[in-house]
Amino acid sequence: MSAEARKLRVAICGGGISGLCLAVALSRHDHLQVDIWEATERFKELGAGLMVFSRTWRIFELLGLSSSFTSATHTKPEPSAGYHYRRSDIWPDGFDWHFVPFPYGCRTFHRAHFLDVFVEHLPPGVAHFGKRLETYEEQLEGEIKLRFTDGTTASCDLLVGCDGIKSTVRKQMLRAKAQSQGNNGLLGLIKPIWTGTIAYRGLVPATKLIGLDGQRHRTLDSPMMKYCGKNKHIVAYAISRGEMVNVVAYVTDLGKENTTPDSSDWVVACDQQEMLQAFSGWERDAFVLLENIETPTKWNIHRLSPLPQAMEKRVVLMGDALHAMTPHLGVGATNAIEDAFILETLLAKCDSHSLDSALMAYEAIRLSQANRVLELSDEAGKMFEFNSSYQKLEVLGPAISNQWAFLTSTTPEDEAKRALALLT
Repeated sequence: MSAEARKLRVAICGGGISGLCLAVALSRHDHLQVDIWEATERFKELGAGLMVFSRTWRIFELLGLSSSFTSATHTKPEPSAGYHYRRSDIWPDGFDWHFVPFPYGCRTFHRAHFLDVFVEHLPPGVAHFGKRLETYEEQLEGEIKLRFTDGTTASCDLLVGCDGIKSTVRKQMLRAKAQSQGNNGLLGLIKPIWTGTIAYRGLVPATKLIGLDGQRHRTLDSPMMKYCGKNKHIVAYAISRGEMVNVVAYVTDLGKENTTPDSSDWVVACDQQEMLQAFSGWERDAFVLLENIETPTKWNIHRLSPLPQAMEKRVVLMGDALHAMTPHLGVGATNAIEDAFILETLLAKCDSHSLDSALMAYEAIRLSQANRVLELSDEAGKMFEFNSSYQKLEVLGPAISNQWAFLTSTTPEDEAKRALALLT
């Protein structure tokens, strides 16, 4: 095979949602060679619940994946779907105060089932396990040499950092940029920021939320619930084809933002009583969810600061490596999927000669949007816990609704056209 005909070698560092989505999408193109280098011994996802809005569903349709994802969920994009908000730091009963409709549709998934769809569509020979990236080195001829902690190496023409919030690729990229520019401020963007928020997570079997009289807990029939109180809120929605309810209970101390959490471990096992004590005095409807989480886990919620770049030469960032955000809008994973869709759109139309142009186009389209949504999610968390500038519930409600306006401001096809227009 001549140098001109040689496939463009794309190395994806990290096999989470963003990396697998990109690999599946790129594997459809004969001029691309795709390899995933995954640090662990198998693909896996942390956490339980995940939401997909119609914007992302359209991407699945364009990639030919929608039927497989339909089989992995029990929810349908019904016009009545949306978030029900309750004031819940009141005993014994709170009250409804706002509803955010999602007329454009929303489906919920168990993360493991969601990831399985990508794994099932991954061609053989693409995934390489037990390969934790240590460093990468850009060669004079444009090739990138990857060095893994097990002593092995690999080469590629394009390195995509999909290696999460603690990204090795982001760390090396920003350190090199800081050194070349004499800008030590970039070094402060490498490490994630603790938000001052902890989250108690757990799953509740649906059978535990149906009384002897047949009365069903509202979470089983309301697509998504948010129970709100000062400095705290609880999110609950059904997953696993309706058999389980995903519950996440947040507790925030704004004075601790950007400090060091008590535990160096981001996720630890937790005693149920600690969680129940944190929500003592809350309404029965919310408290019963927590009572049925026998073995909760406790998470320190981190995020990134907005980054000034998404690529450097032929190294590019995606997903949590680029825009790890708080989970309050439920769009972290779906923004990673949009990253993958735009990058795939560009790489499908380019070769080694136009690769640099494609990466600059990707950064131009995705970086500002990613940073905007990161900040919107942070603001939303403050709104849910009555820590925003909106003091009255009747004003706060519409402001919360506006946090999701970006979902319908454009379409994936619009964004793809914008990206291709920048490809020279």
